[in-house]
Amino acid sequence: MLPDLKQLHELLVLASKQELLPRFAEVTRAEKPDGSIVTSADIAMQKNIQENLNRLWPEYNFLGEEMTEDEQQSLLNDSNMGLWCLDPLDGTSNFAAGIPFFAVSLALIINGEVVLGLVYDPVRDECFSAQKGQGAWLNTTRLTAREFGLPLNRSIAVVDFKRLPAPLAAKLVKHPPYYSQRNFGSVALEWCWLAAGRFQVYLHGRQRVWDYAAGSLILAEAGGHAATLEDDTPCGMEFKPCSVVVALDSSLFDAWRGWLKT
Repeated sequence: MLPDLKQLHELLVLASKQELLPRFAEVTRAEKPDGSIVTSADIAMQKNIQENLNRLWPEYNFLGEEMTEDEQQSLLNDSNMGLWCLDPLDGTSNFAAGIPFFAVSLALIINGEVVLGLVYDPVRDECFSAQKGQGAWLNTTRLTAREFGLPLNRSIAVVDFKRLPAPLAAKLVKHPPYYSQRNFGSVALEWCWLAAGRFQVYLHGRQRVWDYAAGSLILAEAGGHAATLEDDTPCGMEFKPCSVVVALDSSLFDAWRGWLKT
């Protein structure tokens, strides 16, 4: 039997109250070797959640964003028996700057597939969750697929230009196929906000497994569609980063992917 989503939700809420919210906008930040930001809140959240997961479900291994790359690679190579995958603070730059858009993202991977996913936004007290084959939820409201009926040129897109190939980024700037564009700075929440219908299409050039594991399951269980820029298959649960092309609406997904391939 899989862990209970309600119990996991409560664990993330408590950890956020203990470790994240008291440090919001009052932390010092440092740079990791890859140039990304890490704060004391990232470290404290990972430690808190790892200890509780190990206590409650010792049968599963644990992978956190703040581990070394060698540790992460080794754990992903041996995930058949079950592996927690945690981003303790997705949107660290927002968090450190005082921008209230960040989340904690937790997924359970078994045999290379995500079977549980939760993304908790402590500012709005919104928990997005999903179990494989059982649907997706925003708190107690089920997320269901629907057709927006919008053409691509009337849609709102979330696009992270920084991680896109330069020619594609320039093309999007010069000839945007959508009506309006945003970039919020928290990958996990971007997947979930799309699953909730808060915008229509999404593009990101480089995500890691802890960024997308939970959000991709939530999107899929809400009826959404995803692929990489390179081919028609979605990201796998692998160490190497991947690009994502996403939409909730099937017709918009086809139009968005088709434009990106031209």
